[in-house]
Order: sequence, then C-alpha cells, then structure tokens
Amino acid sequence: MSSGYVLKHWEPEKAEFWSMQGSRVANRNLWISIFALMLAFIVWMLWSVVVVNLGKAGFNFSKNQMFWLTALPALSGATLRIFYSFLVPIFGGRRWTAISTASLLIPALGMGFALRDPSTSYPTLLVLALLCGFGGGNFSSSMSNISFFFPKSRKGFATGMNAGIGNLGVSVVQFVVPMVISLAVFGAVGGDGHQFTTPDGAQKTIWLQNAGFVWVPFIILSTLLAWFGMNDIADAKASFADQAVIFKRRHNWLMCWLYLGTFGSFIGFSAGLALLTQSQFPNVNPTKYAFLGPLVGAMVRPIGGWISDKTGGAVVTLWTFVGMILAVFGVLYFLPSGANAGSFEGFLVMFIVLFALTGIGNGSTFRMIPVIFLHERQCAANKDEASQRQAALDGGKEAAAVLGFSGAVGAYGGFFIPKSFGTAIDLTGSPHAALWCFVIFYATCVLVTWWFYARRNAAMPC
Repeated sequence: MSSGYVLKHWEPEKAEFWSMQGSRVANRNLWISIFALMLAFIVWMLWSVVVVNLGKAGFNFSKNQMFWLTALPALSGATLRIFYSFLVPIFGGRRWTAISTASLLIPALGMGFALRDPSTSYPTLLVLALLCGFGGGNFSSSMSNISFFFPKSRKGFATGMNAGIGNLGVSVVQFVVPMVISLAVFGAVGGDGHQFTTPDGAQKTIWLQNAGFVWVPFIILSTLLAWFGMNDIADAKASFADQAVIFKRRHNWLMCWLYLGTFGSFIGFSAGLALLTQSQFPNVNPTKYAFLGPLVGAMVRPIGGWISDKTGGAVVTLWTFVGMILAVFGVLYFLPSGANAGSFEGFLVMFIVLFALTGIGNGSTFRMIPVIFLHERQCAANKDEASQRQAALDGGKEAAAVLGFSGAVGAYGGFFIPKSFGTAIDLTGSPHAALWCFVIFYATCVLVTWWFYARRNAAMPC
C-alpha cells in the first residue's frame, strides 16, 4: 500500500480496502491535521484578542487603527489560501502540512518580541498582522489534503471534523490569551510586564508578549508530528494546470459565494466581535465572552457535515442562510440606538446563534462540493469501469481544489466584516449599516442555493 511516507495505492471507496487499512491511515492523518489546523487558526486570530489589550500594555492607537490590525490577517490569509489551495497535489500533504505549520513560528515569535516594547511602531505591527495570515492560508491546503483520504460517504464528517475542531483555535486563542498575558509565564526570558490602572484604581501588570510566545512549543511539536506521522497520496498528485480547470467550472464560483456567506461570516465575526462589543457596550469586558461564539460555531461544524451526509447539503445550507438573516435582525434589535441603551445579553445571544448557524453552514457547504464535482465528472464520463474510476479520481482532484479555493474566497469575510463595522461606525456612529448589508448578502445566498441546488428541478441537486 505504501512506500515510506507515500501511499502508492489508495482506494477509499472500496469497502474492503477501507475497513482493512484505509480507515486507520486516514484517521491518523486527520487527527494530526486537526492539531496543525487548530494552531493555524490560533495564530491567524491572535490580533482579535491582542488589540483589546494594547492600551493596557502602553500602546496608543485609534479604534480604526485597531480594526485594521484585526482585519489584515484575514486579508493576507485569504490571499495565501488561493495559492495554498493548489500546493497539496504538487508537494504532497505531509510535506506541505509540516512546512506550512513551521511557518507559524515567524508571526508567533515576531509578535512576542514586538509586544514587549510599547514603542514598537504601528507599521511594524501591521506587518506582523499580515504575517499572521500564514495561519489563515493553512486551511485551504489542510482541507484539500484531508478530502483525498476519505470515501464520499464520510467526506462531510471528515472535513467537518478537520475544519470544526480546527476552527476551535479561534475560541482557544480568545480563551487562553487573556489568561497567559496576566502571568509571567516565561519569567525573565519572556521580558518585563507592563503596569496599568484598572477603572477601579487597582494596579495590575500585563505580559502581552505571551500572546505570541506561548504557542511556539506547540507549533514545533505539530510540525514534527506532521513530518513523521502523516502521508502523501501518490494518486493525488496533480500540476497547477490540472487543477486550474476549476476556474472554468460554474459551480466553483457558486460555492465560493456560498462559503463566503458561511465561513466568511464565522471568521469575520470572530475577528471583529470583541472590538464591536467594546465600542457598543463600553462597560462590558469583551474578553470574557468573545470566545463563546467561535466555540459554538466550531463545535457544530461537524454536525452540519454529519446532517448533510444524511439529508443532503443543499437543504441544510438553504435553511442556514434563512436563519442567519433572522439572527442579524435579532442583533439589530438589541444594539444601542438613539435613546435605546440596547441589551448586551440579547446581543450576545443573537451572535451565538449566528455563530452556530455559520458552523452548520460551513459543514453543509463543504459536504456539497465533493458531491457536486464527483457527480459532474461521472455523468460526463463513459459508463465502463475504467472511465468511471478515472472520473472519480478527476472529480476528487477538482473537489479538493475547489475546497481549497472556496476556503480562500470565504476567508476574505475575515477582512470585510471587521472593516465594515469600523467604516460604518466611523461614518454613521453605529454598525447598523454594515449589518443591513449582511442581510442583503445572505438573501442572495438563499436564492443561489435554492435555484442551483435545493429546488425540485435543480441542475445539480446535492
């Protein structure tokens, strides 16, 4: 079956092969991938927590400057995802997972050293924010890689587990960082802390540099696990030209649009919620609650994949977007407006509902992609066994490329959403305009899903 780390023979659709050896190998690669992807999301989302603590460490930036710091990792990460989408079939999943995970050391160490000194320039922090995009890029290659290991009947669950538990990194970073920056975890090696005064007059110390340093040993461990514990699949090899055929596929662009609505919302709200809370409810400490939404969204993502394996991804995706529209209306209702002080509790509940729906939608859209492209290639091929086998291979390669590319497009939501909040607040004094734009966008997602995939006579029911 294998030669060293390369799997020469890999046929997960054959039940005997899967039960005897395929399942064990696939699951080992999946769990190592999950750990690496979780760290990637942690590094990607570091600034969403760090920015609300910059003032305590002696940094003095405007709200708009801080929204830029939260948005730029998503911009660079989304752009890197476009390239990362095509690298697994070129370099191999094992090699690229190890290399891309090791690259996370650059922003983690860079942030650690930069945040020790409040005189560090704003442009330097902007560069470090862009470098955190290395973490965002990893998602596309990770999802592309894992999709090769599992049979069609398990792809929804496998990609849901990889992305869902990987997405937990967003919640982990928002939970762990507030704790580690309050302690001299690394002693004198980590650098001096910074004193600040709380609203009630108490003196406290913060070690903001720990936000970067604390992840370094985990990144090193994950890199070693990927290099020595994962596999490359020989049949998954493909050139960029082979994969570039997806740009001619209509369904590639449609699924990019839908995934922008689901994952783009998940990562965008994750990046911007803490600052949005701080701006709209200044008496609330956002770090106490910011992790809850991403936690729920990540936890339900495998459920979205699992339900879609049973019922079909299109119907789940359709109703997810309907629910997201209603949840945004709920957020609008509980926001402060004029003489209305708003309700933080209602605001938080509505955002948690939004996060849960994005998680389900993330799982369902990624379940749709392999089904669409496998079906399309098999319908276009001759009906003999050899042609159908080749169609399955071609469909798998196209689906993997689309999983990666749609993940890249979806990640731009992590830039647009926090910037939309910042721009709306700058221009109008409130985020209402941004939220209304989200409602309109989700409505287009409902229409696309219904017309192409969910209605009775849809061209590609899935």
